[in-house]
Amino acid sequence: MTAKIIDGKAAAAELRQKLAERIAARGDKPYLAVVLVGDDPASLIYDRNKQKAALSMGMGCDIYHLPEQTTQAELLELVGKLNEDEKVNGLMVQMPLPAHIDPSAVIESIRPEKDVDGFGPYNAGLLHENDPRAMVAATPKGILYLLQKELPSLAGKHAVIIGRSKIVGRPLSSLLLNCDCTVTVAHSKTQNLPELTRQADILVAACGRPRMVKKDWVKEGATVIDVGINRIDGKLCGDVDFDEVKERAGLITPVPGGVGPMTVAMLLDNTYSAYLKQIDKLK
Repeated sequence: MTAKIIDGKAAAAELRQKLAERIAARGDKPYLAVVLVGDDPASLIYDRNKQKAALSMGMGCDIYHLPEQTTQAELLELVGKLNEDEKVNGLMVQMPLPAHIDPSAVIESIRPEKDVDGFGPYNAGLLHENDPRAMVAATPKGILYLLQKELPSLAGKHAVIIGRSKIVGRPLSSLLLNCDCTVTVAHSKTQNLPELTRQADILVAACGRPRMVKKDWVKEGATVIDVGINRIDGKLCGDVDFDEVKERAGLITPVPGGVGPMTVAMLLDNTYSAYLKQIDKLK
């Protein structure tokens, strides 16, 4: 068998079109502020893509680009101003930050209602409690969107997530538990990893190791979600050996064109949701 490819690019385009129609119908303009410190090439490209997508949908979006030597105090001062700015509905600070800045302090300084990345402790706690008010991190939210689009039900499925980061692994485990999956989170200290992944109905690779997941790691007919973005000889690849694994999986996301486009779409979806909640509070 050859796996069906999950087209994240098409799903993201469909979602962005629906959001654009809703924004146009309201006649207002949700606004996203993106703060970038330094000149990391990947971050620059990612933020420009976010801005381009937001503007194409009728949102406002500005990138506040600060020099590498910006101090933590200066960054926190800018975040504080954007927190107070009523025009700003969504606020995110691009990671990674320079080594002299504490990312936790910065994330915690963002007001929960504007935390469209969903990384802050308030929103993480709401997600853990399965509270619908939670702002869910964009990548896990995008993964869940694709899974629910492709699978009739997630209840009872065994999901194995390789990676325990606060950005993907941990919030995704909560999302899938809330959908009645049985969830196993594997990491660098996990023993007998291939034996574990072969039990997965849903296998999510988010470990940052190029092509680590091989064909014999995968259960026949499993759904494989590849979150990895790596480069080998200048070419993008994921954490899954796509050419091998597609011969055993039932469904699989490609890299590029899988989870990546959904991350941007869900960030903008979060911004629109934040905008609606803030508008309601003003009424």
